Amino acid sequence: MAVIDVRNDSKGWLVMWLEPLGEDRWLRPDETFRVRSNYNGDELAFSITFWVDDDDRSAGIENVAVWIENGDCYAEVTDRAGNLIECGHQRPEEVNRRWQAALEEAHRRAAERKAGGEAVG
Repeated sequence: MAVIDVRNDSKGWLVMWLEPLGEDRWLRPDETFRVRSNYNGDELAFSITFWVDDDDRSAGIENVAVWIENGDCYAEVTDRAGNLIECGHQRPEEVNRRWQAALEEAHRRAAERKAGGEAVG
């Protein structure tokens, strides 16, 4: 089994993205999550990508992606006590609202394109 700990040493939120699934889990300052994979091979199980988004940073949010390089992409994420941490854990409600609005807008635009394409075709 492969294991990696992700700790938030910042003063704000750290969003841990589990990739390639695109799942988000939000860590408070000084919080640690553990990612476990069933992979037992010799190649790297995980890689880490960190990036800066100016809008996120100004809102006190940092981002890190844990990429599952080998093994089952459905890795287990737990807190220090071993409790399972699901996608969306501690995601702020304001982020939920913003993401939901963006999703609804994308669906609306797709429907308009489809309706426009049917009328032309």
